[in-house]
Amino acid sequence: MVTQKENMKSRLNPTAWVMFSSLVIDLVGFTVILPLMPKLLDHYSLTGGASISFLESTVKTLQEIFNIPGKFNSVMTGGILGSLFSFLQFLASPLAGCLSDCYGRKPALLFSMIGIAASYAIWVVSDNFALFVIARAVGGVSKANVSLATAVMADIADSSTRAKAMALIGVAFAIGFIVGPVTGAAFSVWGIDSSSGNWWFWPAMFSLTLATFNFGFLSLFFTESLPKAKRAKSLQLSQTWNLVNPVSLFKFQLADGMSKKDLEKLKVLGRVYFLFLFLYSGLEYTLTFLTHLRFNYNAAQQGKMLLFIGLLMAFFQGGLVRRVKPGKEKLIALIGLGVIIPSFVIVGLSNSATMLYFGLGLYSLGSAIVIPCLTAMTAAYGRADQKGAVIGTLRSLGALARAFGPLISSFGPGLNVQKMGLNGSHVDLVM
Repeated sequence: MVTQKENMKSRLNPTAWVMFSSLVIDLVGFTVILPLMPKLLDHYSLTGGASISFLESTVKTLQEIFNIPGKFNSVMTGGILGSLFSFLQFLASPLAGCLSDCYGRKPALLFSMIGIAASYAIWVVSDNFALFVIARAVGGVSKANVSLATAVMADIADSSTRAKAMALIGVAFAIGFIVGPVTGAAFSVWGIDSSSGNWWFWPAMFSLTLATFNFGFLSLFFTESLPKAKRAKSLQLSQTWNLVNPVSLFKFQLADGMSKKDLEKLKVLGRVYFLFLFLYSGLEYTLTFLTHLRFNYNAAQQGKMLLFIGLLMAFFQGGLVRRVKPGKEKLIALIGLGVIIPSFVIVGLSNSATMLYFGLGLYSLGSAIVIPCLTAMTAAYGRADQKGAVIGTLRSLGALARAFGPLISSFGPGLNVQKMGLNGSHVDLVM
């Protein structure tokens, strides 16, 4: 029988709920653009401009080299943009984590919020492709808040609540992917005319409003989770290269002073996390393009599809992951990895909505349980003044995987067409 004392120990710190609320607000604003992305790229392609012309020229050259059909132009362009965003996030995440170890989580979080708001402000006025790329670049550099939120959860959780805290981050992602894409799809239904001028104004303003509100929310309600006594003394200049060097990141060199046994376990977790997100991000980013090209889905239909994924992820994370007992994270992660593999195959080969949604169901289950469990396992390592560096390194490895995943997967269709001799009528958009 669970005693009252044990029940109190298993309760999450109230700061976890503040961080959860902030993530939900942030992720809703972040995911509004997802169902609009194919239409946005089509719009910039039609309106022209030096930047989009240069990118399309580069893409066309690659199409000729790899014999990729012209219908995949937007997929490849989207893959390049997605990789740019994630690569910049890869550079920023460990630096933000280390700075938060030195100066506290709250200043780093607020600075990140300012950058995110600035990216949406640029999107509001991006009447040409160059401004849109700048908006995405500013967003990528500033998108360290998820890494910082994970470090906060590691600060305030112990072995009995760590999995629950990390699951809460997963639930925030699920809610964000429920509300954000549906909202973006709703904007497309509520009279947005893609042939008009700045038709993305209201979705962008919506995201900007949420980011501004989030800054105020954190300023008022977030209590610093890393006391000054537990902070790192300083960020050594010699560490700068380790923040952006993939070899150093895979070795977790920022986690100095850790036992050799623990460091080896961290390295394994880092490799698994990287490989999983490399494959996962390929499907995640090209999914809307796949349904746009293969099933002719409009923004509203893609919003419903993403709603389906988000609801399932919220169900699995809220009902399964948060109930994982300490020490069982590895088993649950292995189950998730076993489920995610067939989901890629089913989605990639789907020729009907039924088959597509069945594959997406497995995809939702796998993605809902793998990342929180791997993160919870990683967060168990390191001193209090290393949590930001350890989690920042893990998140940076994930961002590096996301930098390559969309790019490789977006070029997959042409390689498949060339290899199989198909005419492009039914080919994979995912790995």
